[in-house]
Amino acid sequence: MLNQLRLDHANMARMLHVLQLKQKTLASGERPDFQLMREVVDYILSYMDGFASPLEKICVERLQKQAPEHLPLMEQMASDYRKLKPRLSRLSNDIDMILMDNVLPMDLFAEALKEYLDAHRAYLRHEREGLFPLIDEHFSEEDMEELRQALPEGAEQELERLQQAYPELYAELRGAEVPPM
Repeated sequence: MLNQLRLDHANMARMLHVLQLKQKTLASGERPDFQLMREVVDYILSYMDGFASPLEKICVERLQKQAPEHLPLMEQMASDYRKLKPRLSRLSNDIDMILMDNVLPMDLFAEALKEYLDAHRAYLRHEREGLFPLIDEHFSEEDMEELRQALPEGAEQELERLQQAYPELYAELRGAEVPPM
């Protein structure tokens, strides 16, 4: 189960890497593939909705019992994660505006995208360095099964659909190592 969480973590890091490449394209004054960005942002939003709440609930409940000294870390991580969604939702709305040919200052959009990417990467770093070791240390087989049940159905299939619909995304994901956080 922990391997699956790490795989999901790595896939999210790769998705963020794809967005970072598009952000760099924007920052250099070129126009990235906004439709591809739309798909990646939709995937991340969907994943956040289907995964964050159940995982947070299970982890906090379990750590309250087994390792209450780590509860502040869990609460901080949960707070940080909840702050990501509104930022990403705003970016999603901005991408919609761009795709509808509305005028939007690209420098502000690029900066907002960079800030979101930095915040999400920081969260992934806390997850890798803080949460995963706690899960490994304190979770029983039953807890791991509960986490397994909390994983969103179809996450891998959606990732595969994106890869097929956007060969560029597939190439970038396949070639992208998990970026350092």
